Amino acid sequence: MTQTSPTAVAAQLPRTLEEFLAWEPNDGLKYEWNDGELIKFNGMKKEQLYIYDFLLDLFLEKGYQKTGTLVAEQDVMLNGIQMRRPDVAYFTKQQIAATRNGDDVIPEFVIEIISNNDQINQVEKKIAEYFKAGVKVVWNIIPEEKVVYVYTSRQNVKICLENDICSAAPVLSDFELSVNALLDTPF
Repeated sequence: MTQTSPTAVAAQLPRTLEEFLAWEPNDGLKYEWNDGELIKFNGMKKEQLYIYDFLLDLFLEKGYQKTGTLVAEQDVMLNGIQMRRPDVAYFTKQQIAATRNGDDVIPEFVIEIISNNDQINQVEKKIAEYFKAGVKVVWNIIPEEKVVYVYTSRQNVKICLENDICSAAPVLSDFELSVNALLDTPF
């Protein structure tokens, strides 16, 4: 069995955004691009999938599929040097139509499901990037702590616990639920 040297592996990694967008890694991991920095992550885990499914059910129950879609781990070009993959993002029908023309679109509502592997400085950096790009609402869900941080700007954050209501307003006005409803169901 032939092993690939670390130098050969490094040579295969993309060095530019263009190389990154054409790159097809075969290591089972997912990647984001941040101004020349390659950021790897494992993708959605079982617990995160359960949360996504719960949110998708609420989305459908509220009838929002008529106005857009809630999608997991979609590539989002925040600007010319940053490609992120939010755990969950809401795109309007108009935005989806624009992608058919090759346009990059920014979701107005994103959700990150924070795991033990996430570093607070990287989470904070992502929040700043999202708002700078035009995102209007960010939820950071921390299942292990049973808390949801609802941001409507970097300075306006509501910390939701237990029966506190998490809302996606003003993007999705009645897309709301309590932390207990979202996180008290066993995984």
